[in-house]
Amino acid sequence: MTGLGAEDDIPLGERKTVTDFCYLLDKSKQLFNGLRDLPQYGHKQWQSYFGRTFDVYTKLWKFQQQHRQVLDNRYGLKRWQIGEVASKIGQLYYHYYLRTSETSYLNEAFSFYSAIRQRSYYYQVSKEERPELVVKKLRYYARYIVVCLLLNKMDLVKVLVKELSEEIEDYTQRFNTEDQLEWNLVLQEVAAFVEADPVIVLNDDNAVVITSNRLQEGGVPPLEQGMVVGQLTLADALIIGNCTSQDNMEVKVKFSELTIDMFRMLQALEREPVNLATQTSKTGTLELPANSVLLVYLSASGVFPTARNDYEGPYDVGGVLTNTNRDVVNGETIQKRNQAQKEMHCLHPGDLYPFTRKPLFVIVDSSNSTAYKNFTNLFGQPIVCLLSPTVYPKSMQDQSQRGSLFTLFLYNPLMGFLSVCGLSSMRQGLWEKAQEFLRKVFRDIGQLITRSRVIDQAFLQFYGDEFLRLLMIRFVFCSATLRLHKLFRESRSFPESYPQLPKPDTVENTALQKHVHQLAAMLDVQNLFCDGTLDNY
Repeated sequence: MTGLGAEDDIPLGERKTVTDFCYLLDKSKQLFNGLRDLPQYGHKQWQSYFGRTFDVYTKLWKFQQQHRQVLDNRYGLKRWQIGEVASKIGQLYYHYYLRTSETSYLNEAFSFYSAIRQRSYYYQVSKEERPELVVKKLRYYARYIVVCLLLNKMDLVKVLVKELSEEIEDYTQRFNTEDQLEWNLVLQEVAAFVEADPVIVLNDDNAVVITSNRLQEGGVPPLEQGMVVGQLTLADALIIGNCTSQDNMEVKVKFSELTIDMFRMLQALEREPVNLATQTSKTGTLELPANSVLLVYLSASGVFPTARNDYEGPYDVGGVLTNTNRDVVNGETIQKRNQAQKEMHCLHPGDLYPFTRKPLFVIVDSSNSTAYKNFTNLFGQPIVCLLSPTVYPKSMQDQSQRGSLFTLFLYNPLMGFLSVCGLSSMRQGLWEKAQEFLRKVFRDIGQLITRSRVIDQAFLQFYGDEFLRLLMIRFVFCSATLRLHKLFRESRSFPESYPQLPKPDTVENTALQKHVHQLAAMLDVQNLFCDGTLDNY
């Protein structure tokens, strides 16, 4: 036992206090380390283990509060050790949030992380010559920043990033470390995310207004009275992307904010995703309750076949690159030496077939998204795929380095519209007016979808779920906007879907085109859009 000294001089009660504390501390570490071995998907296997781990940490936290003086005197309890326990509890709450999307757990994680900073639990760490303790502090900051990003506390994020930057600089100067580049990369990724929104909203005092994109009451067009739609409900979400994709962090964090009250699970797969995705399909998908939907979101570079075959099956059309490194994506060797590695880490459309045992909703944001437009429905379950453009106008390509335009439309349609119009700022009053107009447009798009007599029934089967309904409506708005925009001249620059949407009823509907022109006029950018229909495209 640390700091007990001469045990004969310690009262029996105090000795028992230290013994009980050591037991709880060891048990908590053992259970926490065991969390790494749990599968990162499915529902049944994690809940009981998480519950036991949380119970032990709750007892440990209360115990150190009740016996602080004894532990200080007899155990030599350090403030950074209290901070470490608080940080672990914050991590548990955060992972509860990832598994359930209950916002209350995210707020609890924020409370513990805030307390660590307010009470300066890690303050003395900087004065100790133990680099491993400093790394604990840096990791705490990184986790705190992610939670703040999810809660849209952007002002606090900027403060925390500044503090983390100073801590990293001090850490690298004091210790001869090999992880300086890794920590600098963390700072770069956070900075890239903070600056990712291409449009800022300003109030009358020219201060930046923090806008929220969480789903709120009345934010989704309601079902019309008497409308017959499917009873499917979104249950799980799987997000798969490149390890080194600069905008992948934006996809994960922003998309999780968008779905914060909808997802039962958020899973980001970045290493060996093809194998893990297949394992997930055999377990997580089969665990879905009746009438449940799995959402798969792919955001990754395209992998194209080296040669065309007479028969193009689900493994002959390429796919997306899900695990890469900078040597693969840079330089002339990409088509030569690394072709085999690219193919090994390619997620083909056929790799998703095991998921189709249950209702499946797929979004693909990639330069080879069209590889996924010809699914074979093997099990007769409803399937919808929303596919990004594969080519963007040259003037838009520089902007795409800050994040995908297609994802931006699905995440924040008004910001996507402003981005393709080259607008980088907007007054708060006009922003709110445009948002209100879009709510009306989205109600009309919903009616176009449900009243079409030729639309594939898969769209209507998913339409009963609020979040999937919103995604489909935003997809139609994105498609209509890009089809009317003068810079988007190629068919490859338009989103596609599987099954195909009936264009006259949806993406090329004249009433919807009128709405796009009205929004453009409201923003004084109507000169960027074509008049009339697109029969000549």
